[in-house]
Amino acid sequence: MKHLLATSITIALLSLGLAGCGEKQATKEVTSDAFVTIQGQDLIKPDGTKLFIMGTNLGNWLNPEGYMFKFNKTNSGRFINEMFCQLVGPDFTADFWKAFKDNYVTREDIRFIKEQGANTIRLPFHYKLFTDEDYMGLTAAQDGFARVDSLVEWCRESDLYLILDMHDAPGGQTGDNIDDSYGYPWLFVSEESQEKFCRIWKDIANHYKDEPAVLAYELLNEPIAPYFETDMLNSKLEGVYKKGVAAIREVDREHIVILGAPQWNSNFKPLTDWTFDDKIIYSCHRYGGEATKKAIQSYIDFRDKTNLPMYMGEIGHNSNEWQADFCRVMKENNIGYTFWPYKKMDGSCFVGITPPEQWKAVVDFAESDRSTYKAIREHRPSQKTARLALKAFLEACKFHNCRIQQGYINALQMKEPQAGAKQRK
Repeated sequence: MKHLLATSITIALLSLGLAGCGEKQATKEVTSDAFVTIQGQDLIKPDGTKLFIMGTNLGNWLNPEGYMFKFNKTNSGRFINEMFCQLVGPDFTADFWKAFKDNYVTREDIRFIKEQGANTIRLPFHYKLFTDEDYMGLTAAQDGFARVDSLVEWCRESDLYLILDMHDAPGGQTGDNIDDSYGYPWLFVSEESQEKFCRIWKDIANHYKDEPAVLAYELLNEPIAPYFETDMLNSKLEGVYKKGVAAIREVDREHIVILGAPQWNSNFKPLTDWTFDDKIIYSCHRYGGEATKKAIQSYIDFRDKTNLPMYMGEIGHNSNEWQADFCRVMKENNIGYTFWPYKKMDGSCFVGITPPEQWKAVVDFAESDRSTYKAIREHRPSQKTARLALKAFLEACKFHNCRIQQGYINALQMKEPQAGAKQRK
């Protein structure tokens, strides 16, 4: 693996024109030795010690998913927003989303995650947060950078690394509800979507190029679901990755780029070129199956072939015993991990949200037939009930109102238990 020599990024250089047009000038000197680097199959922190990733995903916060609200049919961000608008109107929905973003993840949540022994947070985000497209109650005044800037500050305060994960890409990279798409991975057959994808990543990289708290940019989450013509689509994946990396490198030479495999981050066979950039690591995902080395042997084999780090970006939704067993397997095989998710309704997460008393009415409406205006009218609960339910959810999702799932957290083995340690309630 080639390594670039440490070079200073200074205000003087920026002023000489190395920065893009209209870019704000840096206010402090940042050097390349402030960033995490790659050394064979390991990540190395600026102090020379190894970084073994352990942490969680802030799923649902900036990319809503139906099941975390206990919805089944209404399972993507777009579907949820439409249902809320049918339920309480667009104005109330817009206000809900703002409060949701304010309450769902706060500085208090980040401090708690750190207290549990984590060193890394993965942030799934929707590309629309960095556009003028309608999303979560906003249009031209999207607040993507403001939201991520706050999170970066909180992570810096708590000495946590942050991975920025484009969970929902222009056109859709997966073709299922998790990418909030139109049912097909259009990204790979649309030049316009690819151009937008590159432009957004370049903007993000330009904004965070001098921020060492940002560990890496994860270009795409779980590209290309197995439901489509995978041979054709898989053959296009590396080309899109190379375009995205090239766009980032126009403004940022320091940050690591994470690449995921197609078919739920599990099929590494289509990935054949790992030499086009010198700061690449790969991401795998695992849900279900046996908690054994055999279950992830193909990931280990690919890691050994490339001699690059492998990182388990998502894992979870299983028993505490299964998770504890898999954590031991990942540690033994040098695969860091961020469990999915940090927070949702009920269990299998760091902190659980207790459904409000009125929430069943919202779930029933979400699962009902809403294919006609008549059906919407017939199934919509009263405004009093619906609005009370949404307001109650906004209170229930605040950290101090959530239930800490200590057994779940302990199973992740992020720190050694300490005798007499004070437990938060």
